[in-house]
Amino acid sequence: MKIAFASSEVVPFAKTGGLADVAGALPKEIAKLGNEVKVFMPKYYQINEYEYGHQYDSLIGELKVSINGYEHSVHVFYGKLPNSNVDTYFIHYPNFFHRNKIYTEDWDEDERFILFSKAVIQVMQKLGWSPDIVHVNDWQTALIPVLLRETFAWDSLFNKTKTVLTIHNIGYQGRFSIESYKRAELPVELYEHFGPLTHEGDSNFLKSGILYSDVINTVSDTYAKELLTREYGSGMDGYLWGRHTDFYGIVNGVDYNVWNPETDKYIPYHYTIDDLTGKLKNKKFLLDKLGMPFSSDIPLIGIVSRLVKQKGFDIISEILHKILDLNLQLVILGSGEDDYENMFQDAANKYPNKMGVYFGYNEELAHLIEAGSDIFLMPSHYEPCGLNQIYSLKYGTVPVVRKTGGLADTVQDWNEYNAYGHDTGNGFSFYEYSGKALLQSIERALNDFNNKPVWRKIQNNGMSKDYSWHHSAEEYIALYKKAFSK
Repeated sequence: MKIAFASSEVVPFAKTGGLADVAGALPKEIAKLGNEVKVFMPKYYQINEYEYGHQYDSLIGELKVSINGYEHSVHVFYGKLPNSNVDTYFIHYPNFFHRNKIYTEDWDEDERFILFSKAVIQVMQKLGWSPDIVHVNDWQTALIPVLLRETFAWDSLFNKTKTVLTIHNIGYQGRFSIESYKRAELPVELYEHFGPLTHEGDSNFLKSGILYSDVINTVSDTYAKELLTREYGSGMDGYLWGRHTDFYGIVNGVDYNVWNPETDKYIPYHYTIDDLTGKLKNKKFLLDKLGMPFSSDIPLIGIVSRLVKQKGFDIISEILHKILDLNLQLVILGSGEDDYENMFQDAANKYPNKMGVYFGYNEELAHLIEAGSDIFLMPSHYEPCGLNQIYSLKYGTVPVVRKTGGLADTVQDWNEYNAYGHDTGNGFSFYEYSGKALLQSIERALNDFNNKPVWRKIQNNGMSKDYSWHHSAEEYIALYKKAFSK
C-alpha cells in the first residue's frame, strides 16, 4: 500500500509529546512490512537541515497555498527518517513555523495548520503520487480528510484515496472562531448557520476529521471506550458515537532499540530478564547520584512525568505525607505546575534521605529512573496510552497505575489476576480516582516487594511482554485495509 503520514511533530526532528514518538517510529515499521510510506511535517526553525542531511526539493519547487483568498509561497525540504528509507517532506514557510514553540497561542494558529494541511495535499499533487491511505494525526492535520473530499475532489489523483484519523489526546481539538473555516476556503454550507462542521458555534478541526475520515482510531482500546462517554469525550463523544462502527483502539508501541535494559546507552549497568544484578547496581548508582542512601531492602518508587493534575498529582498531594511515612524512597523527574513542584521540593527538603527531585527534563536520568527504580507510579486521571508504564515493564520496574486508558490495557493487577486463578499479573492498579485508593495500591506493592519469589514473578511477567512497534504496525495495516475497503 501507499501511505501518506501527516503529523505536526516527528521524532527526532521536533517533539512535545507522544505524537512525535508515534510519528517517528510507526512509519518505519509500516515500511518494513512492504509498504511505501511518505511522512509530512512542518519545517520548524528548530530543525537543522544540515544535521539530518535535508535538502531543498527543487523538483517540487514553489507551492502557492491559498488561505482566505491570499496565496502564500511555500517551499519544501526533503530527507529521510533516520535509520530508514522513509521519505520525509518538510513544509517550509518561515512566517508560520519559525517561532519559539511548535504550538502557540498566536492569533494565526489556525492558519498555520490550514496551510500545512493544504501543502501536504499539494506536495502529493506535485509528485503525482496517489496514496491509498492518508493517515492524519490530531487536530493539526484533521482538516486534510475534509479538504480531500471538498476542496480537492476535482483531482482524480485522489479518487481511491481513503483517510485514517488517529486521536492521540481528545483534550486538544483545534477550536477557533467560525472564521477559520472561511480561511480554509471550505464550502460555506458546511459552517454557516450552524452547519455540520461547527461545534457550539465555533470551528473545531478535530470534529471535522471525525466526520470526514473513513476510519478513526485512538491509542488504546480502553481509551477508545472512554471517549464514547461524556466524562472523557470532551464534547466529541456524540460525534464518535455516530462513527462508532468505524472507531478502533490500537495501543502505541515502543522502540526497544532505545528502551531496553540489555542495550540502553544511558544506564551504566545492563541486565536481562534472567539476571537482574545490573538493576540493583543501577539503583545504587541512581541514589548515589541524588545523594540518597542505598538499601536493597527499601523499595524505590520512580516518577517521570509532567507535574499536572491530569497525571494524578492532585491525589498524590492528598497522601504524600502518608506515602513518605512508609518504608520506601521516592524519586521524581519532571516539571509542571508550581504548586506541585513546590510541594515536592518541600518534601525533599524535609526528607532528604527518602526523596529526590529533579525539575526539568533529563533523558539520561529518565532512563536511569526506569532502570534503577523498583516501582513506577502513574496514577493518571486519564491516559490515552502512556509509554512509561510500558518502559517500566521492560525494565522489571513494577508499575502502580490507575486503571484508565492505555494503563488499563497494559498493566494487569497482580492481586486481581490471582483472584481469578491466574499468575500473569505484571503490576498493581486501582479504579477509584482518590488518594485512598492510590495509597492502598502502593501498600499492596510494598507488601509483595518483601516476598521476593512473588516479586520476581511479577517482574518476569512484565519483562516478557512485547509492546514493540512491529505488533502495532500490523494492527495499523489491518486498519488501513478496513479504510480502503470502504
